[in-house]
Amino acid sequence: MHPQDVAQPSAPSSPAGPVVDVEQAEAALVEHYPRLVRLAYLVLPSGPGRGRRVLTAHSLVQRALPRGRVPAPVIPAQQAGRDVEAGYALVRLRVVRTALEAGRPLWRAAWPKRSQLPPLLPQVWGLTLFPRPGGADELALDQRLSTLSGPARAAYALRGLERLPDGDVRAVLTAAGVTDPDAALAEADRIPVAHRLLDSPEFDACSLRARPTDLLGRRRRVRAALVAGAALAVCGTLLGLPGDGWGGDGPAAPPYARNPAAQAALDPGRLTRVSPTAWKTAARTDFSVWPARGDGTGDRELLRRALAVWARPGGDVQVSATPGTPTGGPPGPPHLLYAGTVDTARVVILYDGLRIARYAEPKDGTRGAALDFARVDGAGRDAAGAVVLSRADGNVRYLTAPWVRGAAERDLREPGSGAMDLTLTGGVTSPLASPVLRPEPCTSWNVLQLTDGTGTALLTDLGELVPARLTAGRPGAARPASGAEALRTWAPFACSLGAVRSAGVRSVNAWAFAEQPLPGAPDGRAGSGAWVCTRAETWRGAGARVLAQFHTPGGRFGAVAATAQDVPACGPREPRVLAGVLWKSEAGSWYLLAAGSDDVASVRATGGVEGSGRGRLLTVRAEKGARAYLEGTVDNGRPISGLR
Repeated sequence: MHPQDVAQPSAPSSPAGPVVDVEQAEAALVEHYPRLVRLAYLVLPSGPGRGRRVLTAHSLVQRALPRGRVPAPVIPAQQAGRDVEAGYALVRLRVVRTALEAGRPLWRAAWPKRSQLPPLLPQVWGLTLFPRPGGADELALDQRLSTLSGPARAAYALRGLERLPDGDVRAVLTAAGVTDPDAALAEADRIPVAHRLLDSPEFDACSLRARPTDLLGRRRRVRAALVAGAALAVCGTLLGLPGDGWGGDGPAAPPYARNPAAQAALDPGRLTRVSPTAWKTAARTDFSVWPARGDGTGDRELLRRALAVWARPGGDVQVSATPGTPTGGPPGPPHLLYAGTVDTARVVILYDGLRIARYAEPKDGTRGAALDFARVDGAGRDAAGAVVLSRADGNVRYLTAPWVRGAAERDLREPGSGAMDLTLTGGVTSPLASPVLRPEPCTSWNVLQLTDGTGTALLTDLGELVPARLTAGRPGAARPASGAEALRTWAPFACSLGAVRSAGVRSVNAWAFAEQPLPGAPDGRAGSGAWVCTRAETWRGAGARVLAQFHTPGGRFGAVAATAQDVPACGPREPRVLAGVLWKSEAGSWYLLAAGSDDVASVRATGGVEGSGRGRLLTVRAEKGARAYLEGTVDNGRPISGLR
């Protein structure tokens, strides 16, 4: 914080001008409370820890109401409605002003302002509250913002969150007491423009996660306080202290148990390591035969911090896990896969037989550490080909299996464009563009292509530690989606992979189950539409997501006709499907098109569209917006319902 950048608030405007009463300000505060708290959270310094920062942001916004009628600021609020606009502008100004004051250092020669003291309300006992973690881009932005002065952070937030032009930002900063708003704007220009990230859950101080504080340690402190006869004084002191917990174990919480097995799991000297050639003679090839790689495999302090944070993540550690993945400590000494410096972080990747755990901390300290988990039980050679090592600036690096001989980048949207080779250095790929970090609209979908001497596999980043395998073909006989026909099948449907990101997906199969002639062309030559069913299988078994999609000639993208969750359709247990879609012909007529897999013997439509036919295809005239229900029978007489 730069105290010289903040002066006393400027004098109020003339009372003869417009005024805002308490009711108007309260209405604006209640309506826009989450946005104001997010703004305060962004302006506040990150030094005291995220838990303290969250409570301070709420406290500042709740104290932003004026005591009576006050002059309305002459700064636009970017809100609809004149009364609410003036009230919102006033409350926002008071939030920015007190947030800047809260970040100023305390001086012995001056009494602290109310905003510089720990908030009286709200208070939470026994829990640490912090926003839900975002991605690598949000973490990097938060770290960059922490290097700015308070006025510069305010300028960046007003630009990005409030969408104010620079002239209005200057007006807000001046009214908030900043002596040199132009310098604050120039300092904010040092941060790359990533305003869309300000709407991320990383900066949402109203949508919070909760973790307990050190339970056994808290009990011991209370007992000691009771014995000493000073329980209230001791508890008050402990609650007033910042709970950073940074010690020899880095960002780990204080130890709460001395179980010998648990302590053995935290000893860097007991980490499991295998030789670089162990996979060649092993009975199975999975993560258990990966050797330890990276320039930090001998860094005991880094490894100890990673193990300690895994066992006891502190309140400032960002913890994420794929659905269905436990986040508890390792049951014993885990397997070391990687330790070293990647881009701007130190990274440790560990494996305990069930999970992959990735610990990452900035190169210049431990503040802002992250711990990510992914479930990988039952992974064989095909599923243990790569792990995400880092994400930065929209790119991703992978650590590949020791049996991988080559890596390349391929655009799944362009099957004929070929693959671009990636360098492999110690099993680490050069960076490639991550499709899940790209802004909309979806114009490309870059995937990782790996070769190992026995075949070629395609993997895609879905925002998790382990990329998902892409396959194509009939369920039960699917093959890696690396052949020319499989690539053509996937091309129109690549962007639909975004629907299953961050869902713990293990593999996604695309099955072209039918082609259907298109009706209604004036010349009778409308071509055929392609029906494809994509099924995303998860590591936990449950939660599989099925999409039936329809693609017409000349179209760049397939259209989702039906979706389903936790159904066996399109999978090895139920290798059949029936789906339909309303389609408009070139002549402007609407039709219900329905198709089933090759063992469907008849199809019938009821509801808003009536029709039936033998075979697996059905074409019926329909009205725009009609809703139909599909039923059919398969060759053995069993009924089948349409996917919905």
